[in-house]
Amino acid sequence: MNEMYIVSFNSTHQAIRSDKLFEEINIKATTLPTPREITASCGISIRFLHKDLDNVNKVLKDNSIEYKGIYCISKLSDGKKDVKNIG
Repeated sequence: MNEMYIVSFNSTHQAIRSDKLFEEINIKATTLPTPREITASCGISIRFLHKDLDNVNKVLKDNSIEYKGIYCISKLSDGKKDVKNIG
């Protein structure tokens, strides 16, 4: 996979809450440590599929979830990674 979509959270509590909400509406998501390309600090993020981007945004907004950002991380041909904040 050349791209991955990540939502990074301000707290573990918000990440766990979001993961449960995503599961309730069948958003396929994986909890993982926040990639260092996003931040050097510790934290939990959730990886999701591009097709679920609108639903992820809706869940976060409708449930007043605090998060750092939504990112697209692309692997470039030279092996480096390009990080875009998309939300």
